[in-house]
Amino acid sequence: MDLEALRLRVNEIDDEIAKLFVERMQTSAKIAEAKAEKNLPVLDQKRENQVLQRVMDQAGEEFELYIKTLYHTMFEVSRSYQAGLLTKETPLSQEIIANIQEPKLEFPRKAIVACQGVEGSYAERACGKLFSMPNTMFFNSFESVFNAVEMGLCQYGVLPIENSSAGSVTEVYDLMVRHKFYVVKSLKLHINHALVTKKGIKLSDIKEIISHEQALQQCSEFLKSLPNVKVTVFENTATAAKYVAECDRTDIAALSSPECAKLYGLDILKEDVQNNANNYTRFICIAKNMEIYAGANKISLMLSVEHRPGSLHEMIGKVACQGLNLSKLESRPIPGKDFEFRFYFDIEGSVFSPYVLTLLKDMELSAEQLSFLGCYSEM
Repeated sequence: MDLEALRLRVNEIDDEIAKLFVERMQTSAKIAEAKAEKNLPVLDQKRENQVLQRVMDQAGEEFELYIKTLYHTMFEVSRSYQAGLLTKETPLSQEIIANIQEPKLEFPRKAIVACQGVEGSYAERACGKLFSMPNTMFFNSFESVFNAVEMGLCQYGVLPIENSSAGSVTEVYDLMVRHKFYVVKSLKLHINHALVTKKGIKLSDIKEIISHEQALQQCSEFLKSLPNVKVTVFENTATAAKYVAECDRTDIAALSSPECAKLYGLDILKEDVQNNANNYTRFICIAKNMEIYAGANKISLMLSVEHRPGSLHEMIGKVACQGLNLSKLESRPIPGKDFEFRFYFDIEGSVFSPYVLTLLKDMELSAEQLSFLGCYSEM
């Protein structure tokens, strides 16, 4: 068999397929016009099922699954194209368009910012990198940070959302459902943990180590090397360091930052005890109102879809059809519903692009529920 001759034949077939594809899409545009006249939705599931059955019968048993996959992709592309032609402005797209008509050019240098923990926390460090002159207010819990922003007590809030070693901060994801906010910027902060304690204390004296749950996970290998030491979860790494400094015990240590040791007058027994030297935590900066700045190139969404096979795949397909990268997909259980989930999407794209606005309108109309969490840039 002549390989080059076979490839030439494939080229000829591809040329025909390309011509027919363009003709199919042009016909889809006319169908979109007809649907608009009759006020019909883009998706016609019964019609798609009929087409699938017909082409699968034509392809035969050997190729029926392959042609089914091909046509599912074709349907997604066609629906995406029709949605762009049919969908009028939605409440979300109108709000976004109003926000970007006069783009905000520069992120604020100074502001009142809410952080969880106490002085010396990683959130405070993140805050100092996001703002040149922050006026930081500390709160006991992540929910208090959301509340402070929602109630207008603070202009912004800074929260950890995920770590490169320990994964997502699920508590923050779960709180997102209960609060109204927008992400306006994000930051990846390098995290290096140290074992800190009172001056003059040796490692052999330590009977308990305290820190935030994420820090304990990030230092799990080091903790395994101390099997006789009790490990206790604290609400914050800086709070743990402060507790060690203020309590009367001489057998307790904290996993915290080297900066915290200096701040609270503690000794560093061991530095860089995290599992991975390339250890980063991503922080989000939230605001009460939508703020989109020039250069924003990342979008976060929270949504739920129908509880049926293929519904999430269809939503992801909409992103792929616009040539955009889905950089993160997080799922969290919906309380009160068995094995049903809410999804968080991070998409690399900007609302300054008309294609992205088309995607958001399409997703808003297709999802059971969708919340736009923001379009922002990441440091």
